[in-house]
Amino acid sequence: MSRAATSQRQQPQARHRRAKHGDDTDGVRAGLPPPATAHDAPLKWNSPRGNIARLAFAFVSFMIAGMNDAAVGALIPYLEEWYHLNYTTVSLIFLTPFAGYSAAALVNATIHSRFGQRGIAVAAPVCHIITYVVMALHPPYPVIIVINIIAGFGNGLTDACFSSYLSQFENPNSIQGLLHSCYSVGALFSPFVATSLIVKASLPWYTFYYIMIGISVLEWAGLSAAFWSKTGEVYRLEHPRTSEGSGSRTREAVRSKVTWICTAYLFTYMAIEVSLGGWVVTFMLRVREASPYDAGISGTGFWLGMAVGRAALGFVTERFGERLCVTVYLAFALALQLVFWLVPQFVVSAVAVALLGLFLGPIFPGGVMMAAKLLPKHLHVSALGFAMAIGGTGGTIFPFAIGAIAQSRGVQVLQPIVLGLICVVGLLWLSFPRVHKRE
Repeated sequence: MSRAATSQRQQPQARHRRAKHGDDTDGVRAGLPPPATAHDAPLKWNSPRGNIARLAFAFVSFMIAGMNDAAVGALIPYLEEWYHLNYTTVSLIFLTPFAGYSAAALVNATIHSRFGQRGIAVAAPVCHIITYVVMALHPPYPVIIVINIIAGFGNGLTDACFSSYLSQFENPNSIQGLLHSCYSVGALFSPFVATSLIVKASLPWYTFYYIMIGISVLEWAGLSAAFWSKTGEVYRLEHPRTSEGSGSRTREAVRSKVTWICTAYLFTYMAIEVSLGGWVVTFMLRVREASPYDAGISGTGFWLGMAVGRAALGFVTERFGERLCVTVYLAFALALQLVFWLVPQFVVSAVAVALLGLFLGPIFPGGVMMAAKLLPKHLHVSALGFAMAIGGTGGTIFPFAIGAIAQSRGVQVLQPIVLGLICVVGLLWLSFPRVHKRE
């Protein structure tokens, strides 16, 4: 056989191997659809090599989202003092990201179809940069309320994009746990940094957002470079049913029972997480009578527990399955919330809230993975994007509602509300259909 014939016979095989590992650039340029194995084989964190950078900066993006959300809770007492606000007015800062998350739910599939993951990688960090520049300028409080819509939009885009992307990797529970633990790591450090800048260094509250600007510029540069090859054309070839149009896929997704269960589940879970993370510092100050520094550290303990829970318990979930593990985590969370509420001692409350974070942490990625297993792959971006964006609004509505109620009843209303929400999450978890093994 001639060398030319051998070369011609080997070229399709080489292209097939590249497509299987997500690097079929020749096929994309030629307009050839990737082979079936390209869609069925799970991705690897280190193959192709570009996946390492994509995962790394996806982790950075989630860390920024965590810093954004947790810093608000630590800054509430100082925003009250700076702007002379009451509980209801200061709580508006939790509410307005609702509009941003909702907008992200509507356009996520369209951005993926037209611009690919590159579109998300460029747009979401720009939303962060704009928000933090405005915050650092400490404008009038109504401007701060409005600008958080843009931060919510950026977070809604990255939540859906990277969670659905990572569900395609090997050992998805473990890698989803690591992704969401980065959110918790960001949320862990931001109250500590913000409190230290204000209490220890005697700097104004908006100094914290100088740090956020710098990290967001790094996020923009890293994500843009890592996902630059992930264009809309590549996305449409990797998801052939994209040709039906993003609108039809969104309609198909919202007709699914699983999408709505996942949406309600994530909505209620985010209400718990952001309400606890946002109000625990104020609760410790006003109800447990802790010092400002100790109260800030207790908020850090909650996010530390959540980071450890997502990183470590994700491997446990991988071993024993979401159905069993998340049920156990919810039972522990319920018991710890009762301890946090009913034992009126600061040390006990601080330990309980840290352990509460530990067991709440893996509940979110567990729900994402359950939905990903129940839904077909071509609906992952549309369904998970819708569920996570609308679900994220729970983290805006309930913290605001708690602040509004606390204006007349006191911040101790946090505890029974969170207890009730944990019960609701448990019921929603049990309502997920069973996952059947497919041939």
